[in-house]
Amino acid sequence: MYQKFSIKENHKNTRFDKWFKLEVLNLPQSLLQKILRKKKIKVNNKKIKANYRLQLNDFVEIFDISHFHKSKKENKKKYTPQKKELKKYDDLIIDNNENFIILNKPQGIPVQGGTKSFKNLIDILSKSNYFIYSKPFVVHRIDKETSGILIVAKNRKYAQLFTSLFRIRKIHKTYLAITYGEISKSIKKLEDNLVNYDNKKKIIQKAITYVKIIKTSKNFSLLELNPLTGRKHQIRKQLYNIGHPVVGDKKYFIKKDKNKNLFLHAYKIKFMIDEKKYNYKATYNKTFSDFIKSKFR
Repeated sequence: MYQKFSIKENHKNTRFDKWFKLEVLNLPQSLLQKILRKKKIKVNNKKIKANYRLQLNDFVEIFDISHFHKSKKENKKKYTPQKKELKKYDDLIIDNNENFIILNKPQGIPVQGGTKSFKNLIDILSKSNYFIYSKPFVVHRIDKETSGILIVAKNRKYAQLFTSLFRIRKIHKTYLAITYGEISKSIKKLEDNLVNYDNKKKIIQKAITYVKIIKTSKNFSLLELNPLTGRKHQIRKQLYNIGHPVVGDKKYFIKKDKNKNLFLHAYKIKFMIDEKKYNYKATYNKTFSDFIKSKFR
């Protein structure tokens, strides 16, 4: 089936892959990239890459891609939670309204399923009472190992709204992290050029995080972190780069870490919609709390 779109103001400067998954079809990234390589999608009659930034009035053409995703869709199995598990998630809901929910994501569960993760948060929520008449829309992500605040939209309108707010940096997030070593009081801002890869292509992106020291001891620091930008693993990379990796970070900290948990928590989030202010806070878990009590006396 042939489809065509003209890009509106609210999607200006949005990455193509994010726009496609939100507006057209939520395909796995690898499959979308394959479709782009096959030139089954064109923008202004040209081949593009997944990270292309859309511009106002861009003309998007999508040719017949049904045969690409049909078998994938038929074979894909979704995680089905038990009633007992669904009930447990009721305690994690911070706010629930007609347009979105705010929840305190537990550690150890990914937001979406992937090749390495069958059980995931979105499949669980889709079977809950919060999404009887709609499906959950992912508007941002936090790592599997990270706990804390997550926004999930209930309709396409609010999914688009939150995506726009994140893009123009009108959603402000605060994280708590416990790091190795006593961090210098002079460190108030982390500014780096971080390296990431998009389909093997090296991308260098500027990353900025503001730092507030809450407590320190001889071996550890408790920090409040406000990322201005939203790069992949931004906080974890930046703290590792200054010699203060997050406790439990087995990806960026080479030394064998006996701590099974990553001590990084999405603590607060605030934003404004239609002149109404929203402020939310997510309590950190007992493991996080016990670590603070034992290491910062």
